[in-house]
Amino acid sequence: MASLLKRIKKPPGYVIASSLVSIGGILNGFDMGAIGAITEMQYFLDTFGKPTPLMRGFTVSIIMLTGAFPSFFAGQLADRYGYLVIVMAGALVFTLGAVLQGAAYHLPMFILGRAICGFGEGLWLSNIYSRYVTEISPSARRGILVSISQFGTAFGICAGYFSCYGSVHIASTMSWRLPYVVQASLAILLAVSCYFLPTSPRWLMLHGKREKALKELDRLNISRTEAEKDILSFNDQVRAPPSTLEGFLVIFRRRYRARTILALFILGMVQLSGIDGVLYYAPTLFAQAGIPSQSASFLASGVSSVLMLAISIPAVLYADRMGRRTSVIAGGSGLSFCMLVIGALYASNSVHKTGLARWVVVVLIFAFALTYSFTWAVVAKMYASEIQPARTRAAANCVAQGLNFFCNWLVAFATPIFLAKSAFGAYFLFGFLILGTVVVLGLYMPETRGRSLEDIQSAFHHRPVMRSWIHQLRRFFSRSGVSPLSSESEGSGRSSLGMRVMSGGNGVEAGEGESVSIERLDLDEGAGAGTGVQAKEGIAK
Repeated sequence: MASLLKRIKKPPGYVIASSLVSIGGILNGFDMGAIGAITEMQYFLDTFGKPTPLMRGFTVSIIMLTGAFPSFFAGQLADRYGYLVIVMAGALVFTLGAVLQGAAYHLPMFILGRAICGFGEGLWLSNIYSRYVTEISPSARRGILVSISQFGTAFGICAGYFSCYGSVHIASTMSWRLPYVVQASLAILLAVSCYFLPTSPRWLMLHGKREKALKELDRLNISRTEAEKDILSFNDQVRAPPSTLEGFLVIFRRRYRARTILALFILGMVQLSGIDGVLYYAPTLFAQAGIPSQSASFLASGVSSVLMLAISIPAVLYADRMGRRTSVIAGGSGLSFCMLVIGALYASNSVHKTGLARWVVVVLIFAFALTYSFTWAVVAKMYASEIQPARTRAAANCVAQGLNFFCNWLVAFATPIFLAKSAFGAYFLFGFLILGTVVVLGLYMPETRGRSLEDIQSAFHHRPVMRSWIHQLRRFFSRSGVSPLSSESEGSGRSSLGMRVMSGGNGVEAGEGESVSIERLDLDEGAGAGTGVQAKEGIAK
């Protein structure tokens, strides 16, 4: 046994740190998996009374609404005090909220506890722990390690469902209180872990603490060569973090606006896909489809969570092998198909307590959850964090995560109301929203897989994906003679020679016989005061 233990290689420090911080994902998932079942338990209903669809939606969703508020400033606090300090504070606040929920004896106290939990979650789910993992991970492992948090969420959902499936048989109010004991314990573990984990070397470099950053690299077991190539590679972007107001203003400046809007769109639309309606109200959805008993619907919810957990493993392992665009487009197409088919079955009144249609609905709900877990769940937060330059990463991610929380709240609040009014309306709504998202991201989403944080920024200095397609079509038709770009009238004043202008690592190329349009380069601030001069000199030559 001793020799076997010696042969087991200790994981690198950055893997251990990424895994411990992912406890935040477990907490988030545990609440998702537990709350829908808790609000249907008999002892919960005996304690608080049977809620209306409106009150149930408000009770379940309040955790997301209060989570949206700290999302807008948590990033700025993290830039000033450190990522782990903010995660620790959020974990302690969450502990207080979990205790209040578990000890509640009337509904307002229970709702207050959920509101406090939401505020705590907002402190660390505002992409703080995703940014921490992004900044301590080598580029070759970043996708996998950032995805661990999603694996943690999937594990938490599974644990939440099955904790309720087990505790529902307890003949007392402990049937619904016990899950909150588990949540409080996990939150304390997260807070304690943050105290001992290494600080982000990149954050230390931004604060001029290079010596300490090098020491933390040793704790993370990252070689200096790898660190200088990626983690400590800043070029000219290194500068003191902006103030809170300046941070929110700068993300909408022209040079950063496209990345900000893209991050907002992605993190908002992944929630408007309806995934939270599926996760929070899975027992209700299965009961509506015709699964009769409460325990059977709880079990079906648990099975779906196990499948989500299982598929999260290859999703994490292949996060750096599949392109981000591939995951979004293929996954979104599958998600839209599932929602639209379920909506069509309900609209045609084909779903009954007996017959094949109800099982088709159950299978499609499973397929929806699995597809989301394998694709959109892995890509969204990772991509939103990757595409931001160092100067805007905090503010942009926090605004995007705030929108994510708001959309999450909207779906969780509205789903029981939609289902009470119409069995099919919600499915059609989510299906068409997903379809629109696929189209937009297919046109405007650059690929980031395998690039360093600094290389990713250069992708936004070039044409958007849609404009690149249009540009390629123009070149094709030009070469085929359908719509020639060169004529005697157009040829005057334009160079027929090949040209390459290099400015700060970003090139503008034109081949022989092509027109050249020199536009304002959309460079990050601090990319060098001589950039414009270099470009002009290159053109003159």
